[in-house]
Amino acid sequence: MHKNVMYVALLTMAVLMALSACGTAATPTAAPATVAPATVAPATVAPATVAPATVAPATTAPVVAKAITIGMVLVGPYNDSGWSQATYEGGQYAASKVPNTKLVYIDLAFTHQGVTPAQLGEQLLTQGANLVIFNSDDFKDDASTFAKAHPDIPTIMLSGDQSWAQGQAYLNLPNMVNIMPRAEYAKMIAGCAAALTTANGQIGYLGPLINPETRRLASSAYLGAKYCWTNYLKKDAASLKFKVTWIGFWYNEPGITLDPTKVADDFFSSGYDVVMSGIDTTEALTEAKKLHDGGQKVWAVSYDYRNNCSTAPDVCLGVPFFNWGPGIAAQVQKAADGTIKQDWQWLAPDWKDINNPDTSATGFVKGDALSADASAKVDQFIAELAGGLNLWKGPLNLQDGTVYLKDGEVATDQQIWYLPQLVQGMEGQSVSK
Repeated sequence: MHKNVMYVALLTMAVLMALSACGTAATPTAAPATVAPATVAPATVAPATVAPATVAPATTAPVVAKAITIGMVLVGPYNDSGWSQATYEGGQYAASKVPNTKLVYIDLAFTHQGVTPAQLGEQLLTQGANLVIFNSDDFKDDASTFAKAHPDIPTIMLSGDQSWAQGQAYLNLPNMVNIMPRAEYAKMIAGCAAALTTANGQIGYLGPLINPETRRLASSAYLGAKYCWTNYLKKDAASLKFKVTWIGFWYNEPGITLDPTKVADDFFSSGYDVVMSGIDTTEALTEAKKLHDGGQKVWAVSYDYRNNCSTAPDVCLGVPFFNWGPGIAAQVQKAADGTIKQDWQWLAPDWKDINNPDTSATGFVKGDALSADASAKVDQFIAELAGGLNLWKGPLNLQDGTVYLKDGEVATDQQIWYLPQLVQGMEGQSVSK
């Protein structure tokens, strides 16, 4: 019995010694488990998003905004002295204002045979873009297709209404933003300048293609012209002739569109002494300059790009322009901060200074050809608009005589945005044939 007890005791001691030895050997393999969180934490929780929730902001390093590469798909040349250059420079402005932002682009989108604008957006992603801008109303479907395919990429369309909850084309696209300046005001001012200058009451309008956007902008130019013709010059509205000729696209495509040079010349040769441009290029100015240099008294109003009068200062009455920079920069900053969301913005001028490059989405730059008297009246008109003058107010009929706005009725945003015809008093097509 004692031998058994002693044997048991000896056996117990051996077991204890073995266990002790095992514990010592396990220590090296257990050590990595204590440092694992240091290697795992970044993969599971981003420190920048955790810190504010656990540490008082006063002792926390500021959240670092995401670096943004803006990719732009441009309908025309980036240096067209028109719409595409204005939007391109808007992207440049945003890149200069938002830290850690740069810009890449593809222009002349429709010259890329067999490649859709949405596919051009895909190409920009391969160049590092993490925010993509489509700059034309003609890209509406492609912008939507791209946004659906890339829900993690903020997608901005310059114009369009996919993000307008009250609009006709609303789509539930959380990453889509539409931006459009209320250039109707700038066009009214331009129309006023034209009416105050024409010697015979004949204004031609060089239009692009026909859609609600181009109808409302051309009609705005007419409404501004009519107001200044009747209120400042005290002339009868019926004596003002305002004709629109559409070339078929935003710029000349030989064999496809009407030649804007010929259209402008036809206006001038048939007695119109002011031609307003609604296209992306400067034919109205260049043709007016040729005739002016030959001794004729003719003028032009350019469009889109604020520096256009430099093309032909002696005949340029002014430029109703788009200033895309502030609107784009605001959305790029939101993308950098991670707060961008679906939005539709129809941005008004800054009535304190419609030409302020940092605050006003649209404005009007006067040209050297605008007389001092006309310039003063244009300023008066701008002040009236800033004070609440609304030319989208009845009585106002559509071109075919249909009542558009009853007496005293003010147009809604939907009525203006989706204008179905030119307004009464204008000549030219209202719808495509």
